[in-house]
Amino acid sequence: MLRAAVPGGLRVPLRRRGPRVFSGRSECPGTLTLVPSMNELVRQHTALGDSDLEWLHLLVSEWQLLSDLSFADLVLWVPTEDGTRYVSVAQMRPNTGPTSYQDDMVGHLVPRGRRPLLDAALDEGRIVREGDPEWREEVPVRVESIPVRRNGRVLGVIARNTNLLTVRTPSRLELTYLQSASDLAQMIAAGTFPFPGQHVDMDASPRAGDGLIRLDADGIVQYASPNALSAYHRLGLAADLVGHDLGTTTAELAPTRGPVDEALAKLASGWAPREFEIEANDGVIQFRTIPLKPKDTRIGSLVLCRDVTELRRRERELITKDATIREIHHRVKNNLQTVAALLRLQARRIDSERGREALEEAVRRVGSIAIVHETLSQNLDERVEFDEIADRVLAMVAEISPGRVTGRRSGRFGVLDAEVATPLSMVLTEVLQNALEHGFREGDTGTVEVSAVRGGTTKEGRLLVTVQDDGVGLPEGFDPHTAGNLGLQIVRTLVEGELSGTFDMVPGPERGTRVILDIPVRPQR
Repeated sequence: MLRAAVPGGLRVPLRRRGPRVFSGRSECPGTLTLVPSMNELVRQHTALGDSDLEWLHLLVSEWQLLSDLSFADLVLWVPTEDGTRYVSVAQMRPNTGPTSYQDDMVGHLVPRGRRPLLDAALDEGRIVREGDPEWREEVPVRVESIPVRRNGRVLGVIARNTNLLTVRTPSRLELTYLQSASDLAQMIAAGTFPFPGQHVDMDASPRAGDGLIRLDADGIVQYASPNALSAYHRLGLAADLVGHDLGTTTAELAPTRGPVDEALAKLASGWAPREFEIEANDGVIQFRTIPLKPKDTRIGSLVLCRDVTELRRRERELITKDATIREIHHRVKNNLQTVAALLRLQARRIDSERGREALEEAVRRVGSIAIVHETLSQNLDERVEFDEIADRVLAMVAEISPGRVTGRRSGRFGVLDAEVATPLSMVLTEVLQNALEHGFREGDTGTVEVSAVRGGTTKEGRLLVTVQDDGVGLPEGFDPHTAGNLGLQIVRTLVEGELSGTFDMVPGPERGTRVILDIPVRPQR
């Protein structure tokens, strides 16, 4: 027999079981099975339409709150299209207590009549709590059924399963949780929760454990959890919250005055479902308000709050860091353009033709790096869309032979990391420059095409770049891997050294020369 620890120091015995076969799927201990999505299950087994499915998604985005307030597991059951069975399409375990289900329930099919509470909730459209606790793995479990209603129709039933093994005399916090869970359950059964159009990010929104405040219909605090009280102390509150008007108290703590205070007081009173933040006294608190209308009459509100001071401080640091990095790239680009301008000025003053050509090549090399830094200075991360860079490099190099040789690009390079983009831009500059200078005779016209293939016919995580010209082709006996040309030396060093790729130069299929670059790249996001 195995034992698993649960909150409170108790040990829950778990028995090993053999394979158990369900109508929908089978489970064996130690065997991993893929859990189907809600969309797949609803469309495969039920007659619900897209608008009903969207409502179920909205419910599932909210029901972590119901699970935590109930200290219970939730399983969403939807009747099949023929009405003879139920299929479980979603499951949630609580963060506030032990689970009632060790197994994943999503995808299970049970016949109608097997679970009478589901039948009663679906047929009668009411919350059903009758019956004795069930025993699972020697653990008593209280089972309740909550109908899920939308526009007067019951779409399915939430089975709420509470592990009773650690039940004790409840505290004020637990009583408030349970009462709030009961109100939310009634709202789900009435079709007034979740709130239409209010999509909640479960990862970003406050949760019950972060801080909970219960208000009455007049906005007066009936209960504030210790975490909620700590959050208000962070804002500068020196007194208790219970018995005070939360909207007025919150507006007084905010650093602004005037009409904004009135709007803030209204928000904090919980009259409408909203999310907002308050920054005061060097603290930042995130709020979420949930009006409680269990019988279509507002009886109060839940206010969830979370201290996000450190989170916002780190976000500001990241924003500052991003701005600093972009400014550095901007200054590097400016400095490189200054260097290119000085080299260009020096080239005009030199008498030697070969010296002038060498300086002009250096200008183009510096310019290709400057293009990458200019692009990086406009981005929020260290990744760039390389297609624009390739087009600009192609246009810059084409200035060598204006009007004679046409350059074009096909395919997409996509988004590349900065450590790939910078050497690749230099490689592309050298290869294009070599094609234009050595691939065509004086007075010849022609075309140079740059093509890029990423994924698809090439390996995933690889970028295949081909530069094809229709010029005179390679001289007899030419070996690109041993040639002493400075440009080819730069290409070999960058491709094989910095990019960990391969480089080859071969005769074109009909005429001219083809350069092939194969380099590893990070998959696109």
